[in-house]
Amino acid sequence: MGRDRARTYLALLLVLLDVAAVVLSFFLAYQLRLSIDLPNKAENLRPLSVYLPLLVIQIISILTVFFFYRLYHLGRAVSRIDQFYSIFGGVSIGTLAAIAVASFFFKNVFEIDYPRAMIIYAWILDIVLVNLGRTLHHWLRTAIQERGWGRDRVLIVGSGPVAQMMLQKIQGSPYLGYEIVGLVNGTEGVGEGLGVPHLGGVEGLPDLIDEHEVDEVIIALPEATHQELIRIIALCERGRTAVKVYPDLFQIMASRVSIDDLGGLPLVSVRDVALRGWNLTLKRAMDLVGSAVGLVFLSPVMLLIGLLIKLESRGPVFYVQERMGLDAKPFRVIKFRSMRQDAEKEGPGWTTEDDPRKTRLGAILRHLNLDELPQFINVLIGEMSLVGPRPEREVYVRRFQQSIPRYMERHREKAGMTGWAQVNGLRGDTSIWERTKYDLWYIENWSLWLDTKIIIRTLLRVLALRSDAY
Repeated sequence: MGRDRARTYLALLLVLLDVAAVVLSFFLAYQLRLSIDLPNKAENLRPLSVYLPLLVIQIISILTVFFFYRLYHLGRAVSRIDQFYSIFGGVSIGTLAAIAVASFFFKNVFEIDYPRAMIIYAWILDIVLVNLGRTLHHWLRTAIQERGWGRDRVLIVGSGPVAQMMLQKIQGSPYLGYEIVGLVNGTEGVGEGLGVPHLGGVEGLPDLIDEHEVDEVIIALPEATHQELIRIIALCERGRTAVKVYPDLFQIMASRVSIDDLGGLPLVSVRDVALRGWNLTLKRAMDLVGSAVGLVFLSPVMLLIGLLIKLESRGPVFYVQERMGLDAKPFRVIKFRSMRQDAEKEGPGWTTEDDPRKTRLGAILRHLNLDELPQFINVLIGEMSLVGPRPEREVYVRRFQQSIPRYMERHREKAGMTGWAQVNGLRGDTSIWERTKYDLWYIENWSLWLDTKIIIRTLLRVLALRSDAY
């Protein structure tokens, strides 16, 4: 099956699944209205055939809104949480538009009233069934691409660890729908262990793109100058070939960009703190509600953990340690003790995956992140937030700020129980350099929805579900 034909069929299938979901929701909503006498008996409900023109309007409205929401753009790794949010908004706007059109044409002209309860049922069912249809489509698309159908042929321009990371990511994620053609301008041997050939230097890009029918070029050269990037991009301008650049996120973060002025001279602001003003109030309210609910509902679990810790080993149930939080001010973080009482008799040490200092119960608590539950207390009293950069000890902070640029900017916000770096797999004994990138991105792109998404993904990780798809 050709790549273009496969993409076309997948896009058409997505439209058909959405139409099927809306139609099924409409019929189910009608049956629910007949069966449930709320808010009153369905005495004035007409035969289903009378409402079919309304169904047509609803299909057109929802599909049109989905088109403008770019929900028919087949992305490679769309978060299901973001997808649900977009579908929720698209269905809601589409339903409101359908009601407006139906009210004008049918109620006033043909004197057909759209039952209100049926509207609500159809709206809820549309959201549920469209999401189910999208999940089915995702599974089918992944299965097709894993068999080599409909994949995009990609050429990677780069060398060193960045190119190696890119190769490993693509080969380990078949659902992305890529087929690697080869590596250009790479160090000999970078892709050999992964079965990826080295195809020479960047000067041969035009011929390579034509010869291998390349759909996309990924430039993985974060250290390249602007002039070098422009030259490589110019060499890739062949037909419909897409070009993507892996940026140096550590120097220029992908944050909100705003236009300021200096006495009439335009200035572009690329570094700003999103969390300010009424946003601070919103975040604090979310922290108060979340920590209070967490402490109430998880108190039986916390009590059981405390008893098990006392039964397993000598020492206190809680481990209180000084960490650095907002504005690099110290505070005392509370955790369940997961190590032996004398774990730091020789001084502070970095925790590793197979740390011999951990108790048997402590290893389980750390694996499930249950040792962090007492930090709801820190959140409740305002020392921490539910979401934010993870706090570190002062001895490590002083060390990292000497070697990692912009590290101290993590302390522009409160430390969090979970964070953007953690839900992206950077937790425990992982690269501080990489974690800092994610923490700074979070600070500069904060939103209430982003916090909600991180909390959901954290819960999915605790429940041992694959949160990377969410």
